[in-house]
Amino acid sequence: MVTLSEARTKALALPEVEEKSHFERPDFRIRKRIFAVLHENKNAMVIKLSAIDQDVFCSFDKEIIHPVSGGWGKQGWTHINLKKIKKSMFTDALTTAWKTVAGTKLTDKYFRK
Repeated sequence: MVTLSEARTKALALPEVEEKSHFERPDFRIRKRIFAVLHENKNAMVIKLSAIDQDVFCSFDKEIIHPVSGGWGKQGWTHINLKKIKKSMFTDALTTAWKTVAGTKLTDKYFRK
């Protein structure tokens, strides 16, 4: 289980992340690009993944992590149930979302030393 506070803290701990608001929900951005949105009322987070990463994470358990319905899900947006996900998997998924949105140069700068 990951609390809302832990989810926010983990997102803000990633390099160059700032918290803003997206449709009155806290979102997390890397250089103005959203990679995660916190849904406090649902105890969930939605993250942006590549199609391959989305398939990999969603193959674990559809009750824990699954594509957002409709076109947004086809674009890689993925729903995470914070009540059910293990902290290590959440950290991996969130970091992967950051890397997806940040791109190769920033990923190399911060994660490939």
